[in-house]
Parts: sequence; C-alpha cells; structure tokens
Amino acid sequence: MKVPLFMIVAALIIAAKAYAQDTSETVSYHFQFTGIQQAHPPFSAKYTGRNSLLPTAENLLSITSTLYLGSRLWKGGEIYLDPELAGGSGFSSTTGIAGFPNGEIYRVDNPAPKIFIARFFLRQHFSLGNEMENTDPDQNQIAGPLPKSRLTVTVGKFSLTDVFDDNRYSHDARTQFLNWALWSGAAWDYAADTRGYNWGVLTELHLPSWLMNFAAVMVPSYANGPYFDHDIARAYSLNLELVKPYGISGLDGRLHLIVFLNHGAMGNYRSAIDRGRSTASAPEIDRTSSYCSKYGFVISAEQALGHTAGLFSRLSWNDGKTETWAFTEIDRSFHAGVSIHGDAWGRKEDNAGIAYVVNALSADHREYLARGGYGFLIGDGALSYALEQITEAYYCARLFPSFSLTLDDQVVINPAYNRDRGPFVNILSLRGHVEL
Repeated sequence: MKVPLFMIVAALIIAAKAYAQDTSETVSYHFQFTGIQQAHPPFSAKYTGRNSLLPTAENLLSITSTLYLGSRLWKGGEIYLDPELAGGSGFSSTTGIAGFPNGEIYRVDNPAPKIFIARFFLRQHFSLGNEMENTDPDQNQIAGPLPKSRLTVTVGKFSLTDVFDDNRYSHDARTQFLNWALWSGAAWDYAADTRGYNWGVLTELHLPSWLMNFAAVMVPSYANGPYFDHDIARAYSLNLELVKPYGISGLDGRLHLIVFLNHGAMGNYRSAIDRGRSTASAPEIDRTSSYCSKYGFVISAEQALGHTAGLFSRLSWNDGKTETWAFTEIDRSFHAGVSIHGDAWGRKEDNAGIAYVVNALSADHREYLARGGYGFLIGDGALSYALEQITEAYYCARLFPSFSLTLDDQVVINPAYNRDRGPFVNILSLRGHVEL
C-alpha cells in the first residue's frame, strides 16, 4: 500500500465527514492509543537457546496507535481505512513463551515505531428481511439501521479476529486480558502477516437465531512472514465459524465453533526430525517445506452471570504435524476465566478478570524442540517437556471518559513448555489506553 493512495482515501473520508448532514450515519471516525509497560524479574534457567526468554530481568514498553476511518458509499456499501503506528518489542525480541504476555506485540524484526495500513476494505450489506436493528458508532462500524437478517461481504485487508471468536469477556488486549492465549483460541493458527492482518474475502450471515462467518484469505510465504504467497491455488486459508446465542434463566450466552484449514509451503516436524537424525544434526523445519495442509478447531463459550459478571472458556486444537505458520506455537490449549463488571462495587466503567490457561504441543512438535529444533517463537536448544500454564489477573480502571489504566499480573509456569527454565516467571504490566 503506497502512501499517496492512503492519503487520497483518507482525504475522501474526512471530506465526507465535513459535508455530511448526519455524521453518525454517514461517516465513522475513531482513534485509539495503547501503551504497555511490562517487566519480569530474573529467574533460574539451566540453559538458554536462540529463542529463549532471557533469564535476566527485562523492562520493556510497547505502543500502538490506530486511526479508524469509514464512510458510507451507497445503500449498504461502506469503505474503511485504518492507518496504524506500532513500536516497541516484547520480551527477548518476542520469543520464549508460547502464550505470549503482550497481545499488542507481534513478532517483528524492527522495534522502531512504524506507520502502516492495518486495514483497508470495502463492506456491503445485503438485506434478507424487513426487520431492522440499530448499530452503535464504533471502530469500523457506522451507526445506523441494518436488517436483522442480512448477508455482509467484506473484501480487502483486515484481521480474521476482527469478526471471528468475538467473545465478549476475553477478546480485546487493549481493555481485557493481555495474554495471546486468552483473547482467541490459541491453537487456531489463524492466517496473517507478521502484524496479524491479511487480504481476502469475508462473509457474515446474520439470522435472528444464529450467525455464520466464512473467510478465505491468503497465507504468508514463510512462517511468520510479512509477505504473502500469491500462488492462491496452493496457498490459502479457509475459516468457518458458527455462533449460536442461547439463554439460561434469562441470562445470555453464546457458543462459537470454528474450524479452519490452512494450505501452504509449510515444513513437517516428523520429516525434519528424520532428516536431522540421518545427518546427525539438529532438525531444521524450513528444510522440509512443501505444500501441505494444517487443520484444527476452536470451541468458545461465554455465559453471563447476572448483570455484573460472566464466565468464558475456549478449547482449541490443531493437528500439530506441520510447523506453526502465523500465530503462536500452541497445538492444544484450554482456558477458562471470569470477567467482573465494575457495577458490582459502584464503578460502572471499570472491569476486572482472572483466568487460567494450559497449553500443550503435539508429540512431533515437542520431539522436534527436544532435539534442538527452533520455531519462530520458541526453542531453547533442548526441552524437558511440561505443560505451559498461565494465570492472569487484571483490573482496568476508567479514570477519565476516554482513558483507562490497567494493572495486570501474569504467572507463567514452564515457559515454552520447559520445566528446566523457571520453573515460573512472574510478569507485571501497566497498560494505558485512550479511545475516542
């Protein structure tokens, strides 16, 4: 995406806002800034490899800033553009923990702040009925009436997690849980570039009693890569989600089921192990690349507990045969937690939560790491395998109408599945968030 095109589209959207008679229904303009300071103390480690969490103390800052611009083009048609600035780095150059503790940081080469186009897409709503509902103004959402029964088609650049697995209690690292393994199904190796975005087509079927999402998107040309494989006949990701709302004693709940299939030039753990054994060397996954598939599922549930609290849980799994391609090195994951609204103690704009996560690897993946192999996120040069377990608790206080401050504590047991390191590390975070 070249800067001149960005400037042209932004100018058109801002001009629409300036001349619109009803800006709430014609244009959308929102902004967010999030800064996260994280620190961990020294911990014990029998050895440290290329992708290990450093056992020395670390104290790092990350920032993201996003401008959300949108305009209505015609009946049911909308255009959106999100320039984003991101900077900083996660611990140890964002390595060493599979359930990484900062949901605002991705595995990028240069931590210097950089402006890029996060999203740029067209959206069209097609009516499937006469009954209407009103949508509130929000990021990438123009306020106004929409048919309750509708088909929505989005084409362009977006993130799969913008729509998929939208669990109300744990989906936003800017105001809720910070850990990667908590704001989505951790074993869902969702296709994206290094920063979490993608190009493709997304369809949403909204019906009164259920919802279905389907997306066909590109995949990176190599693991955790910033560029996409343009051989779309052999390199693609298909994602399907079914969402069923329900009620128990008048309390709302939702059940999500996601299935995915990724196809790309991925390496195979077993082939890498066999090759390394034959050459008496550590296995190297990138030497076994060939076009093949990776598949899996996510089951996500959310259940209100009165008006001030809610339970949530996710179970996710992938086949664990081919290398992790885009998200994080987790092949099986389960988490559960509770979110509490500040109404319970008289601060209606605050929220808090606590959750527990357990992450695991497939047999081939763990043997690959034990023999000295490396992924893009973890690899200590050896492995005394154990489940990676994470407990996270946070309190988010709304100090001003547009500003919140969060205190967060995470305890990671067996970081990167290795009982020889730690065996636990405590991570403290301070998060400031501005939203307009």
